[in-house]
Amino acid sequence: METWRLVVTWGADPSFNMGLDEALLEADEAPPTLRLYSWAPDTLSLGYFQKLSDVPGADKARQIVRRITGGGAIHHVRELTFSIAAPLDHPIYRGPVAESYGRVHAAIVDALAQAGVEAAPRGSTSPIASDQAGTGMCFHHSTPQDLVWNGRKGVGSAQRRKRGRVLHHGSIKLGDSVLETGVATLPGAGRDPGPPEIGALFADALTNRFDLKLERTVPEPAERARAKILGVRYLDPAFVRSR
Repeated sequence: METWRLVVTWGADPSFNMGLDEALLEADEAPPTLRLYSWAPDTLSLGYFQKLSDVPGADKARQIVRRITGGGAIHHVRELTFSIAAPLDHPIYRGPVAESYGRVHAAIVDALAQAGVEAAPRGSTSPIASDQAGTGMCFHHSTPQDLVWNGRKGVGSAQRRKRGRVLHHGSIKLGDSVLETGVATLPGAGRDPGPPEIGALFADALTNRFDLKLERTVPEPAERARAKILGVRYLDPAFVRSR
């Protein structure tokens, strides 16, 4: 049985959230790490390759950052955000990229089933009810790997691969927002849980599906120090507008 770290940070500052994830990506000697978190204040994260002008509603978010992972913008409010930082040769991430998404999303399907939600990959079905042109939002654009229920996208994720490591970002929608209307939500499935409840179900599903043991801990002092240095960049207007 393999041991992973579990790091939980609810209601964290946007710069810390992004800085810590990048620090975990850089942590070559660290064991695989699952991180569960949420944001305060509500934050819009742009995909790495997006232009700010691609998201006409960006000014409705209280804070804006640019992720180091790709994809569309995400409004981080009423959701569970997770990240996995691991070596690229780990069995979960070995092989074709699409298959690695499928493995992680299979664990999310297991977790959502425990919450009474029947989610599944979108597959070849397109378009779906949540697809909306011109918003720049991740949850208004779907791919075959995205998880849907009630005919709408409710889970999206993206990866950054660098120097033999992978950072896998994901968002599980618990409710909609002014920027993410018409998406799949847990209240829309008859449930109204918070991030800690869904995070615990996801952690359990990962351990069961991949025969893992999660050891709850905090980042190492060097990781925290690195996160503080890196985090400043994410709030830099020049970085946010750099595309």
